Amino acid sequence: MDAIVLLKEDHKVVEQLFKRFEKSGDGAFAEKKAIVDQVIVALTQHAYIEESIFYPVAREAVPATEDHVLESVEEHHVVVWILSELAGTNPSDERYDAKMTVLIENVRHHVREEEDEWFPQVRAALGRKRLQELGEQMAAAKADAPSDPLALSSAS
Repeated sequence: MDAIVLLKEDHKVVEQLFKRFEKSGDGAFAEKKAIVDQVIVALTQHAYIEESIFYPVAREAVPATEDHVLESVEEHHVVVWILSELAGTNPSDERYDAKMTVLIENVRHHVREEEDEWFPQVRAALGRKRLQELGEQMAAAKADAPSDPLALSSAS
């Protein structure tokens, strides 16, 4: 699987989790907590492989994406702090759903920008073989991702 396909697959998995959360009922605290726990793992792994592998390669291969990469890292910064807050918040807290809504809005915006604006540039610059190599490296690196979103480089 090439790197961009891998990232888009991650985006789809997270979007499915978001939709499950949005469909859960007002009192479905256990269900919401289970979904949020999955979102935390998925987004932490995803941000880790983007920040440590994909973004540096994209930035070098396509200098025009530098601003996009820097903005993406800042978007990750917001996301990882919300993730860390969600991890420590009881699902019955009146702000829990609001935090998750803000997270969902931020991630959806981030995904649109990546997929529509700069993934095509990176695909054209790197080519199929390099993207496949990168995808394999990224898939293997997910196991090295921290469990705490605040351990990501974008958290600081």
